Amino acid sequence: MQQRLLLTVSGGLDSMVLLDLFRKLPFEIGVAHCNFQLRGLESFGDQNFVEDYANHNNVSLFVNQFDTKAFAEDHKLSTQVAARELRYSWFYELSEAEHFDYILTAHHADDNLETFLINLSRGSGLEGLTGIPAQNDKVIRPLLAFSRDEIALYAKENKIEWREDSSNASDKYLRNKIRHAVVPLLKELNPNFLSAFEKTQSHLQESRDMVEDASNMIYHQLVREQGAELYFDLKQLITLDNYKSYLYQWLKEYGFKAWEDIYDLVYTTSGKQVFAANHRLIKDREYLILSPINSSDETTEYPIFEKDKEVNFPIKLSFKKVNTTADVSDNTIFVDADKLSYPLILRKWREGDFFHPLGMGGKTKKLSKFFKDLKMSLIAKEESWLLCSNSQIVWVVGMRQEEDFKIEPTTQNRLKIELL
Repeated sequence: MQQRLLLTVSGGLDSMVLLDLFRKLPFEIGVAHCNFQLRGLESFGDQNFVEDYANHNNVSLFVNQFDTKAFAEDHKLSTQVAARELRYSWFYELSEAEHFDYILTAHHADDNLETFLINLSRGSGLEGLTGIPAQNDKVIRPLLAFSRDEIALYAKENKIEWREDSSNASDKYLRNKIRHAVVPLLKELNPNFLSAFEKTQSHLQESRDMVEDASNMIYHQLVREQGAELYFDLKQLITLDNYKSYLYQWLKEYGFKAWEDIYDLVYTTSGKQVFAANHRLIKDREYLILSPINSSDETTEYPIFEKDKEVNFPIKLSFKKVNTTADVSDNTIFVDADKLSYPLILRKWREGDFFHPLGMGGKTKKLSKFFKDLKMSLIAKEESWLLCSNSQIVWVVGMRQEEDFKIEPTTQNRLKIELL
């Protein structure tokens, strides 16, 4: 089956060469053009140019006009970052909707060099210095091995028309400053600089691969995965000479930014936390625990009515009247049904909660102290559920029953409650 390719075409030199090349190859292609409306009539001139080309050459065309400035202001982004987010989001949506196999962009070797120098100026690590990948998920960059000069020569020899972007002549943006001032000087110092740079990047990529291999090997020795949570063993972590580098490697994909705070967690007291948008890292005794941030309302209460034989949310519980009782366990309790007031309430624990743990002779115990005695982590505490009757705890679910609701010799109606 012929692959369907979505070519991202601005109308500039690079993208028009990309389009010309793939029109000559046995692929089914479509063209996506973004009008960011940042250059007034010139932006619409680019759009018209691409539309005319597509119509004349019978190429499928998709156009989207963005209010880039408004998007940038609403999301507190620079214009360049806003444009990038808008276009790639649309490219992926379009490729899914129209069933394109890949998205092709016209990045070339000079783009790669400029990106490297930008990242170098910002103090990037290996990831930023290995440049633009030739393929990233569905995005492929076929021209990455070719220089801007080689692409221009192809365009001249094949009489390809394109549009000049006037903003490329301005030094308002850092990339343009590097393109106009830094790169020509480097090429003057070494006419083969671009070729030498490609070799350097190849070496950097090899080093990055080696780092990832070492990181993965240590990860499996030191990190325990438990559901959606990761437990980092601090005793083993601090024996690593470069533990900060390993933490960065393992946590970078979760959106953390306060790296010094993360490194400080290793030696700080239990309970300290560092937050990202959707995750948090917690110091808990001998572990750092990475967990998703639960966005559900912790004050929500879930009613359970007398007719309910089973509930499936937020946890699974079954309720069954029985004539005999067995030993109480963590996951199963037996209570005097006549002592219950409906609806029962299922909720998370709160500061100040207390109960009388079964087997302690009616002694009152704060739930916070109960959890502490069990050496429960902050996350485990937050995930604990209480089954309550008239505001009184009946069961710390999965842990301990309340003394006041236990089966007595005089009990007439026995109810078995089980955590499924």
